[in-house]
Amino acid sequence: GRRPFAIWHLRRNPEMRAGIWARDVLRLPVRLVFTSAAQRRHSAIPRWLISRMDAVIATTEYAAEFVPHVRAVVPHGVDTDLFTPAPDRAAAWAALGFGGTLGIATIGRIRPEKGTDRFVAAMLRLLPDLPGAVALVVGRAAREHQGFLAELKAKIAAAGLAERILFPGEIPADQLPQLMRALSLVVQLPRYEGYGMVPLEGMASGVPFVASDAGDYRAFSAQGRSGVIAQEEVAEAARALLSDAERHAAMSRAARELAVTSFSARAEADGIGAVYERLWAEDG
Repeated sequence: GRRPFAIWHLRRNPEMRAGIWARDVLRLPVRLVFTSAAQRRHSAIPRWLISRMDAVIATTEYAAEFVPHVRAVVPHGVDTDLFTPAPDRAAAWAALGFGGTLGIATIGRIRPEKGTDRFVAAMLRLLPDLPGAVALVVGRAAREHQGFLAELKAKIAAAGLAERILFPGEIPADQLPQLMRALSLVVQLPRYEGYGMVPLEGMASGVPFVASDAGDYRAFSAQGRSGVIAQEEVAEAARALLSDAERHAAMSRAARELAVTSFSARAEADGIGAVYERLWAEDG
């Protein structure tokens, strides 16, 4: 039947302001839902705005500790129909034309917060021990981070690895599934991350990960079944995983299974839908 009010699902401060105005001043028949992924306390204005929401969804149990009115914890989900494993990973990698026999990548803006320097440092230690491996830094550097990028490239050149640590730039979203399924390992080392979709996209593609303890990476790792949380020992964790074919295959299978069963876009839609239904049932 006809719903008694519309639900506006909001994600940013300007949207919350507009929603509060519409509901409380214009008296429109709407209810406001906000999704919070922040792994830290919001500043004063966002806190007030969030307190005016009819329902809040947190993306993780930890994020739920920082916001009021949490109706549900619903992880962001990955499209497991779009991101799928390659039938032949080696052939998929070869088709990309980066050289080598296996690929490792970090994906995101090139800047200190994203830990691009951590990735480069780990690859400088790892690649000499893995002759067939090629590492990709996928993303772009903003103008203010061009100096940071230049320093990274200088370190790579000094180590003689400029042919094996590559910077292909930003890859269009429609080409990302093709890249993901060709990789052997995803490495994400941000210093701070609100949630972090890249490991999930890799998991759906049957690719395990090594990551810093940021975002919701620890939950994605499922206690080491699909990924490894590493702080200083990133190169060692990656080396151990890539040099053990049986373990790598098992983690690849587990990664795909976990993405489908626990972190799919379909599961996210169902979780959000349940919050909407409760709101309608309460006020209908």
